[in-house]
Amino acid sequence: MARPGNMLRSDVGGNRSQQSTGGKTTRPLTAKKSVGPLGGKEKGFGLGRGKTAKRHKKILRDNVRGITKGAIRRMARRGGVKRISGTIYDETRLVLKQFLQRVLKDTCAVVENCGRKTVTTPDVVFALHRMGRTLYGFGNPEKGGYDLKHNY
Repeated sequence: MARPGNMLRSDVGGNRSQQSTGGKTTRPLTAKKSVGPLGGKEKGFGLGRGKTAKRHKKILRDNVRGITKGAIRRMARRGGVKRISGTIYDETRLVLKQFLQRVLKDTCAVVENCGRKTVTTPDVVFALHRMGRTLYGFGNPEKGGYDLKHNY
C-alpha cells in the first residue's frame, strides 16, 4: 500500500504534521471527504477503497448438528448400549441442547451476580453443583467441587 510522499510513518495514526523537505514549502495534508456506506461523511485519505473483501457477519445455524452420529454412538457404547435406533440421534441432540441451555442460564446468573463479564471454570462447576450434578476434579471436594473465594 503506497503512502503519499510527504507523509511520515508516525502521521498514519492521525497526527497530520508537516514533514520538512529541505527548504521547500509543502501544503498541510487535508483529508478527502467521502460519503460512507451509511450516507454519513467519513474522513480519510481514500487509500485502498474497494480492494479488500467485504466483511460478513457469521450467521449462527443450529450448531448442535456438530454432535455427529459417530460421537453419539461412542457415548452410547460407553454407557453400555449395544444397538441404537435411527431416531435416537436427533432426540439425543435435542436433550443435550436443553441441558446446555439450563447449565448456561445458571452460569450466566452466577457471573452477573458477581458483577463480572467473564465465565470461569468455578462458575460452571457451581452451576452444575446447584443442579445436583456435582463435577469432581475442579476444586476442593469438601466444599462441593468449587472454590469459595468467589462471591457467589
